[in-house]
Amino acid sequence: MSKRKQHAPEFKAKVALEALKCEETAAELVGRFRVQPTMIHQW
Repeated sequence: MSKRKQHAPEFKAKVALEALKCEETAAELVGRFRVQPTMIHQW
């Protein structure tokens, strides 16, 4: 069984700020940062 990936707070902040800029869709951010859409919405 694999462990879940732990993201650094700096990475989470970077992704969240990119999402708040609204320059890209959530789907584009998912592809760029390789995270789940729900994670982006939670952060």
